Amino acid sequence: METKPILVVMAAGMGSRYGGLKQIDPVGPAGEAILDYSLYDAARAGFGRVVFVIKKEIEAEFRRTVGARAQKSGLEVRYAFQKLEDLPEGYQLPQGRVKPWGTAQAVLAARDEIDRPFAVINADDYYGPRCFEEMARYLADAKDGAQYQYAMVGFLLKNTVSENGYVSRGVCRMDGEGYLRTVTERTRIESGPEGIRYSPDGGESWVALDPDSVVSMNLWGFTPSFLAEAGARFAAFLDEALQTDPLKAEYFLPGVVSQLIEEGKARVKVLRSPDKWYGVTYQADRPLVAEALAQKTRQGEYPTPLWK
Repeated sequence: METKPILVVMAAGMGSRYGGLKQIDPVGPAGEAILDYSLYDAARAGFGRVVFVIKKEIEAEFRRTVGARAQKSGLEVRYAFQKLEDLPEGYQLPQGRVKPWGTAQAVLAARDEIDRPFAVINADDYYGPRCFEEMARYLADAKDGAQYQYAMVGFLLKNTVSENGYVSRGVCRMDGEGYLRTVTERTRIESGPEGIRYSPDGGESWVALDPDSVVSMNLWGFTPSFLAEAGARFAAFLDEALQTDPLKAEYFLPGVVSQLIEEGKARVKVLRSPDKWYGVTYQADRPLVAEALAQKTRQGEYPTPLWK
């Protein structure tokens, strides 16, 4: 039986703020996407399978580009599809809903392809090789006992903001042993002359954030128990969401994790990363990412082309 951990890549978002399908936008010296670097780093760290969670509408283009290159990585390649109508029994899609149901539903979309410990990442984030090495090492020994044993890679907030607009981040609190206590999703974080701050009300008011806060960039490590928990809790989320915000409410992965921590069912080890995150939230981010990857290539961290 295969024992290497699985990498689940959330790639169903269409990049509305970015203005295109950023998951496959070339940014590397030889036309690589950011996701190519995550696949390269995951493969050399010891992952065995990748599951791409995408929308059916982008399947052909995704397979032709990133999917074709992923076949060269040595990873076993699988696909899963995030569907709006993939809801618990007895629930119906609200009329007018077009927005995906969020990161927890994205992970649930891959449930049939997961049979061992797995990591979850965003398709459009550059995490760096050390993150994958740490996570692969953790997942190799991950076994649930009296509590579920999960992990998360934490970045410093100041290493994850964009100069070109607002971002969303999960702001974390930890205990003295380095385990996650809470993760709070902040959906409008900006960096400017006043420092780093977030708005809880769409820009009407602002609250300062510590630039050295630890944040989640959705690089998580789970045992398969997480799938059962996320599936069981989806109905309760919908009961509230369908009453309060049926067209936009999202089932966030960090929200499920927070519930499990509060209930004492899970421990989440925070694996710290000193690296700078890179991503293309906005079109203006693209040249910054391209230059960072070109520099890493010049320094010998990656070959060019990435896939021979």
